[in-house]
Parts: sequence; structure tokens; C-alpha cells
Amino acid sequence: MAQTKTGAQSPEQAAEAAARIEDEVAYLAKRHRISPAIVREIIRRIGSMERAAVEREIRKGMARR
Repeated sequence: MAQTKTGAQSPEQAAEAAARIEDEVAYLAKRHRISPAIVREIIRRIGSMERAAVEREIRKGMARR
């Protein structure tokens, strides 16, 4: 059975990816006027970093209020 290995990220790449995620979280939080912690919780709960999916969940939450 063949297994594929994904290369480990270098520390620079990991830091860059984390910075991009935090930038996206900050952007969404500011755009929708919610806390960055709420955006992170939505991302964790839905398991996707896709902007459209996160914004859909934010809109669902806003509709509940």
C-alpha cells in the first residue's frame, strides 16, 4: 500500500501561514463588526477557512440575534 508524504513546512512557511490566517480573521472581524475570537470559533466549528463559508455562518448568527 503506497502512502504519500507531505513535506513538513519550514518555520518561515508556518509563520507566514499563521500570519495569513490572522489577517483573514482580523479582516472578517472588522468587516462584520464582531470579535476576532468569534471568527476563530466559527472557523474551528465549521472546520473550514473558506471566506464564503465563514461569512455564511456569521450571517446565520446575525439572523438569530
